[in-house]
Amino acid sequence: MRLIPRALCGAARAAWRESFPLGGHAVARWFPGHMAKGLKKMQSSLKLVDCIIEVHDARISFGGCGVGFIIIPMVTELIGSSYRYHRGESLEYCIMVIGVPNVGKSSLINSLRRQHLRKAPFCPAGKATRVGGEPGITRAVMSRIQVCERPLMFLLDTPGVLAPRIESVETGLKLALCGTVLDHLVGEETLADYLLYTLNQHELFGYVQHYGLGEACDDIVSVLKRVAVKLGKTQKVKVLTGTGDVNVIQPNYPAAARDFLRTFRSGLLGPVMLDRDTLQSHPSAGAQGHRPAQTDP
Repeated sequence: MRLIPRALCGAARAAWRESFPLGGHAVARWFPGHMAKGLKKMQSSLKLVDCIIEVHDARISFGGCGVGFIIIPMVTELIGSSYRYHRGESLEYCIMVIGVPNVGKSSLINSLRRQHLRKAPFCPAGKATRVGGEPGITRAVMSRIQVCERPLMFLLDTPGVLAPRIESVETGLKLALCGTVLDHLVGEETLADYLLYTLNQHELFGYVQHYGLGEACDDIVSVLKRVAVKLGKTQKVKVLTGTGDVNVIQPNYPAAARDFLRTFRSGLLGPVMLDRDTLQSHPSAGAQGHRPAQTDP
């Protein structure tokens, strides 16, 4: 990705926001019935598993990092060196996969199955578990899915679950940007505005090149207008004037916001860590020099 010369954004940067206005934004609680039901089923299934894999999104990785594919040897070593209690005589391993909605649990299971079994998944759709780009695809704990023969290993897919209460509006916005909350609960233009603010704060100006904007901008209305015009996402609107109705071409701001969000989520704007400031301020960040791993969306 080409870098934008600072001269292109230097003049306007003096007027950029130093903080995102959180007042007036309320992240709706998204803890529907299937989440509560899923939690209960997960809890009742714990006695059947040897290990739990928690999948994190590298974009909001504070508290965990993306899961790579050294997973089978790592799990085998972990279980082999641990006391298995009532599962001690079982020759098979069973692992539960958990995480927030839309984090990629089902994709992980399908990838491991393809990598280690080297055969087509068993469901008619061509994949062991259904995957999707919005939260809530996996609604219940599924049957055990075999992912390896030596050792014999099964994984349990689970529904994505959020905490019943999101700790802050900004945390909710980060979660929503990564697709763990349905966009319409927060507002697509609100999410696009927070994304624009974050990209500018982190000096990540890939959106300028991607949309051919010419320069960075901190005004979401201006950005979405130019995005809509460039993509042809406009609409005719009748405006009543003193001389009668007049058709006016207006930008389709919601459509432009959706494209902006989709572009970010598909990785076309490059790697973006929304928790970067939080991670850098954490006491262990400097000592460990740790950089969270990236996983494909």
